[in-house]
This record gives sequence, structure tokens and C-alpha cells, in this order.
Amino acid sequence: MFKLLLTLVLLFVFVMSSPRLLGWLYPNRAPVGYHFEELDYLAVGVGLESLVERKPTVPYAIHEIKNIEYKRVGERSLQLDLYLPKQLNEQAPLLVFIHGGGWRSGKRADYLPYLIDFAEKGYATATVSYRLVKDSIYLACVEDIQDAMHWVFQNGESYGYDTSRVALIGGSAGAHLAMLAAYGWYRGEDKPAKFPIKAVVDIYGPVDFRTEYAQTQPLVTDFIGHAYDEKPELYWEASPARYLSADDPPTLILQGTSDQLLPPSQSDWLKEELDRLGVPCEYYRFPLWPHAMDVVQRVNDYAQLRMDAFFERYLL
Repeated sequence: MFKLLLTLVLLFVFVMSSPRLLGWLYPNRAPVGYHFEELDYLAVGVGLESLVERKPTVPYAIHEIKNIEYKRVGERSLQLDLYLPKQLNEQAPLLVFIHGGGWRSGKRADYLPYLIDFAEKGYATATVSYRLVKDSIYLACVEDIQDAMHWVFQNGESYGYDTSRVALIGGSAGAHLAMLAAYGWYRGEDKPAKFPIKAVVDIYGPVDFRTEYAQTQPLVTDFIGHAYDEKPELYWEASPARYLSADDPPTLILQGTSDQLLPPSQSDWLKEELDRLGVPCEYYRFPLWPHAMDVVQRVNDYAQLRMDAFFERYLL
């Protein structure tokens, strides 16, 4: 009995320590996770992993401009925040981050770690609020992001960022909204001109709501506001997949292979379709990591490395 218990303990220690060991042996590869969310929490709890600082201090070298109203809906003010390097010799590329939260939660400050890190690297960064499901169902938040992008492209001169070099970045529901804006969401028969987005980063975002999984996923059905059988056309209209074309901007996809909320098959399909269309696409799968993986520091560090190289290629 003692030997069995010892064997199980040693096996457990090996399983828990393997991701960090693999990270040490292969530092240039995507970090390996723990597959089960409970083990992820345990790894953080025992100090094997650390979480990103969710509320970092804004450095002196970064100019923070908060609560800029880009739109008003009735009495509701929709706002965005900007983070600009104080020492700029020329207009900086702009990275616009769109928070996730299943269209029902989250706030624009959630991406503060990314906003500050990239501003310190010389980018202008922005983060946008939008109406959540409690405020209004589809298509409210999509229209909000469209209006935010109109504001972005109209105000570059005033704030010192380069509107010819704008990228959209989002996670989960935020990635869904980023892709809709980047790929050219529209209603009706006549497709309007796209925003001149130079690059888009999809961090575990949903692509096609026609899948069997999406049709019964409460987050999706609440967002659309109708059952799939009632309004299947809305599920397709709200899918980034509908708007894919050969003139879409270069896309970076980051996806955990153990994601139970967003099936990795969505990201797999997007990569295949963009390749078929000839759209530049880079795809990085993070072995054994779940949804929201980039709150872990090792994952966030590697994600930023991939974004650094991607932006250098398509924005700089």
C-alpha cells in the first residue's frame, strides 16, 4: 500500500512539474499546460505558475488618456482609453484591444497588462468598451465596435497615432468582435468598404456560429437573443466566417488545445480557410492550455513574443 501511494505521489509530482521542465528544455516553443483547469489552478496555488499583474502601474513614460467618449446611446456613454508613449519621433502604430467575457461581462481595463507592455515597446494602444448582453442583444456590441473604429480612424492626428497602421486584437468574445470589424461585417445585400485594418489577432475567438456546439452554447444563444431554429440567419450574419475573403488582413491565431469553451476546431478551420484564400495567417497552438490561458505569465510572455514578430512583419 505504501509503495502504491508513493508511486502515485511521484507520478503526480512528475505530471505537475513536466510543463515547467519542458519549458526549460524548449524555451522557444509554446509553453505546455496541465490540460485540466483544476491542475492549472493548483499550479498557480503551489507556485509553479504565476499570473499576470492584472492592475499594473502605468509607467511615467506612458501617457494614459482615459474615458474618451466615442459614442452615446441614450444616456449611456461608451468610452475608450488610450496609452501613448510620451517620447515619439513619429506617429506610432495603434493596437486596439477588445476585451472578452462572453458578451455578458468584462471591462476594457482587463487588457491593461497588454496595453502597457506594448505601449512601452513604442506602440499606441487603445481599449474599448461596448454594450453587453444585459444592455442589448446582437447586434448592439457589433455596431459599437464599428462606431469605435470610425472614431479611431477620424482622430489619429489629434492623438498622434498612425491610422495607416492599425491592428485589432481580441480574446474570446473580443476576438469575435475584432474579426467582424477586420473582415468587414455588414448587414443587407450591399457590402460597405472595410476599415483599413492592417492586422488582426484572434486569441481563442469563435468563428462560425452555425456549428452544432454554437447552436446550443448558452453564451452564444444569449448573445444572439434567439434560438438557432428561430433565427438561423442571425447566427450566420454574426459569424466572422461569413466575411472571409482574399483581401482580409493578415491574421494571427492563438489557441489552447484543451479549451473546453471554444473548440480548437474553430481556430483550425479558420487557419485552413485563410490559407485557402491566400490570406497571410500564423497559427500557434498552446498544448494542454484551456480558455483564458494568457492570464498565466508564461503563456502571456509567449503570446507577446508571437505578437511582437507578427506586428513587426505587418505593422512596422
